[in-house]
Amino acid sequence: MADIAAITKLIEPEAEALGLALVRVAFFGGKSDPTLQVMAERPDTRQLDISDCEALSRRISDRFDELDPIEEAYRLEVSSPGIDRPLTRIADWTDWAGFDARVKLASPLDGRKQFDGRIIASDGDSVTLGVNKLGEVAVPLAQIASAKLILTDALIKATAPSRPRARTRFKWKDRLAWPPPFPPTAPSCSRSPMPSRARSLSIARS
Repeated sequence: MADIAAITKLIEPEAEALGLALVRVAFFGGKSDPTLQVMAERPDTRQLDISDCEALSRRISDRFDELDPIEEAYRLEVSSPGIDRPLTRIADWTDWAGFDARVKLASPLDGRKQFDGRIIASDGDSVTLGVNKLGEVAVPLAQIASAKLILTDALIKATAPSRPRARTRFKWKDRLAWPPPFPPTAPSCSRSPMPSRARSLSIARS
């Protein structure tokens, strides 16, 4: 199993060199389709375009070719967080105050392991949610296993991009040919009417 903390330390300076901020680095897919997912965004727009995906993918792949931190074959996926983004950083709770979130806990709080509610405030140690029928609930950040924004009309309106979002996938299976030549024109994109779909670049590596 790859050391996510160590991998994140390798990826973070590559993202920062492009003016990007990491949102999440995670491994998923199991043995059948191991995928290293890297979510990033531009701090000023909270978005990521296709050229950003390409540039970050190149830098990560070049760096990993030097150090080879992952022994097994895997797929590298670079994407934007999407609208119903995961909340992974302390600052996210302040940035997205006023919007609804789904919070799953590592251990029960008042007999519950999940809370859906509006983000009211965060003091850096806990987040206060406005939960239907329960009122305000203070959830310790250290107890949160995962959290994400809930897709609502208000969130869609607040995060509407200036141009249509796109999702693009490229796959190369021959590592010896890496990096592959990118097409001289912009990569073809499949448009999706679903606003929660994130931009993504996926590359198979072995």
